[in-house]
Parts: sequence; C-alpha cells; structure tokens
Amino acid sequence: MTSVITGDIIDSRKQKSKDWVEGLKKILSPFGETPSQWEVYRGDEFQIEIQNPEEALLSAILIKAHLRSIKLDARMSIGFGNKTHNAEKISESNGDAFIHSGELFETLKKQKVTLAMRTGNTDIDKKMNLMLQLALTFMDNWLVQSAEFVAVAIENPTLSQEELGQKLGINQAAVSRRQKRAQFDLVMNLDRYFRTQIKQLTAP
Repeated sequence: MTSVITGDIIDSRKQKSKDWVEGLKKILSPFGETPSQWEVYRGDEFQIEIQNPEEALLSAILIKAHLRSIKLDARMSIGFGNKTHNAEKISESNGDAFIHSGELFETLKKQKVTLAMRTGNTDIDKKMNLMLQLALTFMDNWLVQSAEFVAVAIENPTLSQEELGQKLGINQAAVSRRQKRAQFDLVMNLDRYFRTQIKQLTAP
C-alpha cells in the first residue's frame, strides 16, 4: 500500500508565482526525487507519493504549516491504495492510491474543505474526515508564528521546547505559547489516531 497527496495552492494568482513556487519546491524536496516521487505541474498543482502510508497525514500537515508560514495555503487530498503503474513522472503513475487522491481532490472545492482523505474503507474515511474537518477549524487559521512552530516541531520531533526555541530564536515560554495557540498537542493526537487506523488497513 502507498499513499498519494494531490494538492493545489489556494488563491495562487493573488501572489507572484516566483514568490512561492521556489518555496513550494523547497518544502517538497525532502520527500524524494522529482518528478518520480513529487512534482509541481500546471503552475500551482502538486503531487507527492508518500511510500509509508502512516506518514501521509503528518506530511500533509507539514506542507500546510510551511505554506501558512509564508502566508499561503493549499487544498490537499490524500489517497491510499496500491500502485499499479510506476511512471517516470508521478503525475503519470497509476493505481488505487492515485485514483482515490485524484477523484477526492476534484470534490474539495465544492466541499469547501482544504484537507481530506480516502482509503477505500468507508468507516475509516468517515471518521477521519470528520476529525480532519474539526482540526481544520484551527489549522486553516494558523498565523505565521504558529505555522512556523508546527513545521519546526514536526521536523524535529525529539527536540525539547528549549531546543525548539533556539531554532525559532525565541525563549521557552514563547515556544509553550505558540504550541498552545497552534493546538499542536491535538494535532499530534490526531496523527497518532490516524496511524492506528492505517495499521488496521495494512494488517495482514
């Protein structure tokens, strides 16, 4: 099983693309090689394969946090399933994960939702998407400082508040405030729950 994130930048035309395209590529580059594992196409759309499906949700949240920290945001759908065709470009690869991600992505605008997932298991999809909608009530409103904190905290899971503060150039009390404001503990609880659900799907 693999997972695929399909996304686009919200209101990308309001900003000069040179301001954010490089930023987006920098955010996506740790996810592997382009264009086989991730690709930016049609100017403001992107697709990434996250080969460990348990990492998919946190990866999408990390992308969102990075974008919110540069005053942007994205709509993203996460699809899970197999990969039946491995092309040189991820946008030309195929399989259930790609179909689930692509079909769901087409509905996000209508649903006015910025993040959703489809595993093919109706029960899991229903639960997870409801939880995501609740989490988006604050994630969609992260301000630059909160978003920056979330990105650094996700990328450095072993660091203490004090060490995170050194990276962000702020003291530990300020780190604690940002963590609270970003509802970061809730985000991590959501991720842990998601991982248990995906484990059920992949269990033999």
